[in-house]
Amino acid sequence: MSQSDTSNIQALSTEVSQLRQELQLRDQLVQQLSQELFRLVKGNTNFMPQRSESEQELAELQILREQLQAVEQQVTFYQEQITTRDSEIYQLRQSVQELTDRSRMLEQVVQELPQIYRRKFEERMAPVREKVATLQRENRQLQAELQSVSYRLALKTRNSSHGGIDLPNFPRPLSEQNSISAVPNS
Repeated sequence: MSQSDTSNIQALSTEVSQLRQELQLRDQLVQQLSQELFRLVKGNTNFMPQRSESEQELAELQILREQLQAVEQQVTFYQEQITTRDSEIYQLRQSVQELTDRSRMLEQVVQELPQIYRRKFEERMAPVREKVATLQRENRQLQAELQSVSYRLALKTRNSSHGGIDLPNFPRPLSEQNSISAVPNS
């Protein structure tokens, strides 16, 4: 709820309170006047209107009737205003309640957002992790094969650098060994 709505509600509440006080004051005045008139009429048996009422009394009575009618109109006007303000206050309270409910809902959504993002991130990361694990396994296999090929190549290179051509080694007969040892070194 905006600050202007709050200030409007406060101003309306203040005005309604003032109108109610004025209405109560006027109700009290009307009550007092009616009690006073009743007391005068009841206490004075000679109060019976005479047929020959003076014009002044008739004029005063007419003025009192007009004042009473004016007060009744004001009371009606203030009652209508109070009813209107009460309905406005009711509508404003409903708006406040709706906005409060909406605010609570949004706060709950905001509080749940990190969990939702974590879950979505985990869902998206699962295939990536599987792919990384697969690539690491393939990498280890390829490294093992590379080491094996490197070892075989190193053996082949070492053997080829020693003699050029690999000739088979045949056992020598004994007679040749003796004749070779009998030949003097020159």
